[in-house]
Amino acid sequence: MTNAQIPDLFSPFSLGPLMLKNRMIMAPLTRNRAGPGNVPQALNVEYYAQRASAGLIISEGAQVSPVGQGYPATPGIHSAEQIEGWQQVTAAVHERGGLIFLQLWHVGRISHPSLLPQGILPVAPSAVLPAGEAFTEEGMKPFVMPRSLASDEIAGIIEEYRQAARNAQQAGFDGVEIHAANGYLIDQFLRDGTNLRNDRYGGGLENRCRFLLEVTEAVVEVWGADRVGVRLSPVQPFNDMRDSNPQALFSYVAAALNAFDLVYLHVTEMGRDAPGLAGPFFEPGLLRGVWKGIYMTNSGYDRQRAIAAVAEGDADLVAFGVPFIANPDLVERFRRDAPLNLADPDSFYGGGAQGYTDYPFLED
Repeated sequence: MTNAQIPDLFSPFSLGPLMLKNRMIMAPLTRNRAGPGNVPQALNVEYYAQRASAGLIISEGAQVSPVGQGYPATPGIHSAEQIEGWQQVTAAVHERGGLIFLQLWHVGRISHPSLLPQGILPVAPSAVLPAGEAFTEEGMKPFVMPRSLASDEIAGIIEEYRQAARNAQQAGFDGVEIHAANGYLIDQFLRDGTNLRNDRYGGGLENRCRFLLEVTEAVVEVWGADRVGVRLSPVQPFNDMRDSNPQALFSYVAAALNAFDLVYLHVTEMGRDAPGLAGPFFEPGLLRGVWKGIYMTNSGYDRQRAIAAVAEGDADLVAFGVPFIANPDLVERFRRDAPLNLADPDSFYGGGAQGYTDYPFLED
């Protein structure tokens, strides 16, 4: 292979009908700064517009319904006001030459009655209490036992995803990512540590994967497969997640998703530094050989690891989280191999402009 043929992290990339300016993706990042009614506000517009030099921005998760909310001040995509708020975000990103997908999110059991309409219980595939605490308006509170969804309720949640996908179109996004990772509702259906059902949505691999595949089918019917991605976290123990055979499970998922011809598969490697906590460890990069389409990786990549991953064909695209929080011009900093701003973890979740829109650019 000649140098001209070696894939370059900074080169344009064809993602379905879209042409990305580079292969550096801004990962979805919960920041807890939505306005009243969980509506994106002017501060969010500025934040996303600052980062429009990314090849693609994947927005923070937006809950598909009020019951899908798990944290304070996270934006939704189920009301007219939220759609209007997101329209301001997408317009600002597009004005700066950027592209942005919306991440569709339902947290399932990772919530608390104080965050939900009329103080109802969080829902889940099964009544399995997660270890840990919920982040609420009144501070940290112990998780509560979720309510197991009845079989005839699941179709309604799939319709919420379908409507949210339509709302994302109205809001001006370039596509959507289905959040099937990190211990939230779809992931809870996938893993046998949280799915104890004995109906058509539980038991063997085919049944546990059914909810994800039906959600994907609904979203693809709205957007077309070339505007839809899916995110998975096969070795992530976050939110008290585990599976007895994650390699078999996620290999099955990746193979089943191939049938949709989606625009990408986004696999986060989070959990590699805690081998075995989410179940018998396997190398998440093995899914690269199962998935037949564009492959995006994520978690802890620095400049050199990302350049190598693309050049060696381990991934087509690399998503960055914390580096994009602290460096709105991360692409240019990586291109020049310039020093990076250090992130302030104390300002990751909640607050105002500090630690959100006030990180300096190189020219500053």
